[in-house]
Amino acid sequence: MDRLRNKRALITGGTTGIGLETARQFVSEGARVAITGTNPATLEAARKELGGGVLIVASDAGHAAAQGALAETIAKAFGQLDILFVNAGIAELRPLEKWDESAFDRSFGINFKGPFFLIQALLPIFANPASVVLNTSINAHIGMPNTAVYGASKAALLSLAKTLSGELTGRGIRVNAVSPGPIATPLYGKLGMAEAEMKAIGEAILSQVPAGRFGNPGEIAKAIVFLASDEAAFTVGSELVIDGGMSNL
Repeated sequence: MDRLRNKRALITGGTTGIGLETARQFVSEGARVAITGTNPATLEAARKELGGGVLIVASDAGHAAAQGALAETIAKAFGQLDILFVNAGIAELRPLEKWDESAFDRSFGINFKGPFFLIQALLPIFANPASVVLNTSINAHIGMPNTAVYGASKAALLSLAKTLSGELTGRGIRVNAVSPGPIATPLYGKLGMAEAEMKAIGEAILSQVPAGRFGNPGEIAKAIVFLASDEAAFTVGSELVIDGGMSNL
């Protein structure tokens, strides 16, 4: 298929999970793709899997200053950018009393501040038309315990999608969001919890999903391909909730 033929795409957090699967599908749809990450091991694994045609960039999604350098790298490699998928994120689940300022700033830095300044830095090189897709979360909508900071950071990102869709549409830049529910990705393995604790949390989350299972990255990536493609030319400021019915309870 060639829905993204000759389009130039950047995926942040593209070395594992939803980001990596989206990179696979973008490549199969004909796009030129760049991905970012910070872990040398997963960056190299992605390089081997995706092949030499994909640009692999080590970049910290949580530092505002790094976004300008990333934009310069993309400008040199691609000239212009047709698609941005903001996927890099962190999910730290803690009760209210366990949060400190450093952890709070880390979550908001990666989940909101970095994406904000990346979009700003990329403005001069976005093509017309262009598509921006932000990976938010159903936690922007539901009051799940221990997700106060994560949910707030994703709610901020979702608000940004709606605001920028109005602000940037005149430049030919469409901004939309996907809000996944629980997806089987390495994200949950990065929470620093014991295996038994992770299993208990997983079972508790699963009990809230009417579909009776976790989603898989491919199901999210297909939606992102649609939003990135010209098929979604009239889709502006929208949110696609893909959560197995979890937010409907």
